[in-house]
Amino acid sequence: MARMAADAIFERKGADIVLLDVEELFILSDIFVIATGTSRPHVQALSEYVEEKLKEAGIDPLRVEGQSQGEWILVDYGDIIVHLFQGASREFYSLERLWGDAERVQWEEPAVSDS
Repeated sequence: MARMAADAIFERKGADIVLLDVEELFILSDIFVIATGTSRPHVQALSEYVEEKLKEAGIDPLRVEGQSQGEWILVDYGDIIVHLFQGASREFYSLERLWGDAERVQWEEPAVSDS
């Protein structure tokens, strides 16, 4: 599920995609997917596309917060939480530093097809 969300973010040009394994550190979730959008509309579009792609797989979010503001959108799926930021907000909140003890989950950008 985390890789599906990361792939969706990548497809819509989200940047600096990081997956953190927080299972041992945070009882409410296993993985954080963190990414950056270029503007409020871009961050909102990333959130909507993640929701759309996971819904196609039969997965609905438990809650979504911050959609109208678009500075930091949190999409909670229980086992994973997707954090989508504008650049300044991501730098300010610095989740990677805050959850510095979490291991990074291996994720590679999908191959782009010209067909």
